[in-house]
Order: sequence, then C-alpha cells, then structure tokens
Amino acid sequence: MSASAVGFGTRPVATVRARVRGLSRYERLVALGFLLLGVVRVEPAPSDALLAVAAVAWIGSRGFDLRRVPPAMLWTLVALIALNLVSASQAVDLGIGMRYLGITLNLFVLAIWLTTWATTPRRVRVVVGAYVAGAAVSAGIAILAALGAPLPGRSTLIGEGVRAQGLFKDPNVFGAFLIPAALIVLEELVRPRLFRLRGWAGAALLGLLVLGIVFAYSRAAWLDLGLALVVMLGVMTARADAGPRVLVVLGLVLAVGAVAGATVALSGSASVLRERAQAQRYDTERFAAQRSGIRLAEAHPLGIGPGQFEVVEPIASHSIYVRVLSEQGVLGLAALVALLGGTLLLAAQNALLGRDTYGVGSAALLGAWCGLLANSAFIDTLHWRHLWLVAALVWIAARRSPAR
Repeated sequence: MSASAVGFGTRPVATVRARVRGLSRYERLVALGFLLLGVVRVEPAPSDALLAVAAVAWIGSRGFDLRRVPPAMLWTLVALIALNLVSASQAVDLGIGMRYLGITLNLFVLAIWLTTWATTPRRVRVVVGAYVAGAAVSAGIAILAALGAPLPGRSTLIGEGVRAQGLFKDPNVFGAFLIPAALIVLEELVRPRLFRLRGWAGAALLGLLVLGIVFAYSRAAWLDLGLALVVMLGVMTARADAGPRVLVVLGLVLAVGAVAGATVALSGSASVLRERAQAQRYDTERFAAQRSGIRLAEAHPLGIGPGQFEVVEPIASHSIYVRVLSEQGVLGLAALVALLGGTLLLAAQNALLGRDTYGVGSAALLGAWCGLLANSAFIDTLHWRHLWLVAALVWIAARRSPAR
C-alpha cells in the first residue's frame, strides 16, 4: 500500500480521535461548572463564568437546537426578558438593573443550553453527577463547620454563628440547594439507573445531604424537603411496582431521619433546632416587604425595573413572585406563573407517563419542583442556579418518548 493511501486512510481516524479528545475536555469543563454550583459568594459566581463559556462554545460550534426546548417554556422566557427590558426604563439605578438582568439572562441561557445539550445518558450523568458530588462536598464541610470543627475559614461556612451555609451567602439557599440532590439520590437508591448507587455508600450520601439540610436551620428548606418527599412518595405509590419500592423509600427516610435526629441531639444542637422552628422576629419585616412589593406594582404597572426592589426598599422581597410582580408588573408575574406552572405540568406529565431524564427519576424531579415552588413563596429564587437545573432536567424529559 502506498504512503499516500496510508495517509488518506489515517486522516479520518485522526480527526475522530481529535474530536473525542475535544469532547472529553468539553465535558470536563461542564462537569467543573456544575461541581462549583454550590460556590456563590459573589455574583456572577464561578460556575456562571464556566458554564457561560461552555454554552457559548457549544453555540458557536453547533448552535442551539431549540426544538428540544418545550415551545411554551421558550416563549415565556423570551417574554420575561422583553418585560425586563421594558421595565428597565423605570429603574432608579440602571447600573444595578443591567447587572441583575445580565445574571437573569445568563441563567435563562444556561437552562436553554442544558436542555439542548444534555440529551444522552452520558451527558446527563456528567451534569447531575457533578452537581450531586459538589452538593455532598459542600454539605460535608458545612456540617463540620456547624459542629465546631477547626476548619480554615470556618466563619464563612456558617451563618449567624450556628447555621450551615457552605460557600453560599445565605443558609436558606444552601439548604434548598441540597434538596434536589437528596431526592435524586433517594430515587436512585430504589431504582438504580444513573449512578447504580446501592447499599451503604448510597445511604451515607443521602444521610450527608439530609444532615446538611437540617443544619442549615432553614424553615423554608424544611418545608421544601417535606413537600418534595410527600409528592415523590405519592408518585411512587401510584406506580404498578409501588409495594416494595415505597417500603424501601419509607425505610430510608425513617432511617436517615433517625440518624439526623440523633446527630442533632448528640451535638447539643437541639436547642438551636427548637429555636429555629419557631416564628422569628424578622418574619414581620419579611411579610411587610412582600406587602410593599404589591404596593409598588400598583403604583408602577410596568414594574420598577430589574434588581430595583432592594434599591427602593430596605429589605429583600423574600419571594420570587413578589419580586417579579414589583419589578416587571402584572404581565411579568403572569409570564413567571406560566413558566413555573408550565414546568410543573410537564413534570407531572413526565411522572404520569414514566419519562425519566436519561436516568434521573421523574418522581424526584416532580418532588423537587413542587418543593421549589413552595420555597419560592418565602425566598427569592430567581437567581438560584439549581432552580434552572431542575427546570432543564424536566424539559429534557418532556421532549422524550414515554417510558424511555
């Protein structure tokens, strides 16, 4: 065989190998972005930069296949951006408004890119595996800090002296961040598909995540977890193979709950738990801020502009619904409700038809989304990265055939 023939034959092989190596590097970039999802001390966060690079690189080389995004969800995202731009004309501080809108737009693009990219079991495993691993590491170091371990930078890992917050700015966000990961692991333990988690290793991972939620001492996160578990168990009970699987889930929940209770008692944190479970002094301010948001919407039909609530009010909105109502007006709230409600309907349909997200269970995702919607009534979740991660995972499944 001639040298030229050999050269012709090896060139395609070399090209394939180069593409495989490039894909591997790309997946490592994506994995690092989702691994760092729990690091949000400043905004934009490190994960924002990494995932923005990943999204831009993919769009530049392959483009968006927008057919993979449920059309109604795509158009509501477009409507929300348009309403943000319209309301920006009312902004008191345009610089803050553009920065806030930039983060919002980045997260919308993240959700769209993820929906169009994570369309194989391997890619979903990269994304969800990195998220769960990052959540577990974050939970581990935050729990140690809350228990008084002499960690470097311990004061940054706890809020109010006792509440685990990891590398978030707020324990309420930290606790909620761990919940979808815990639900995914729980369903994986009874239906191993994504990671093939079994036995003590999986149970220990679940226990670590739940302990992190407990030590965040966030009432909204506890509500989120409780509602999510009820919804998830309800879905699993309605399935044909309900009996043994539901019993396993109940057993795991009870066992992890017992371990969490024992840990709280043995660590001397029971008094903190009791105190946090009661009404807090700032609750009055929280609900006053929400009333202020409604008054702002009445006075400004187009909204006061993105990121302006804290500019005109002395306290945060403490509700995604109130924030969007005050900043983008009634039309903005309608678009938000359509987006969140539409995703809820898709998640319920996925659970009913047995559509998983390439191994991520539909019961876990429906439970996670219901918990997030409840949490959003008390916390502003618009810039929560895991909110858009869960939404994208729901949208991916919605474009699949049933029982695949």
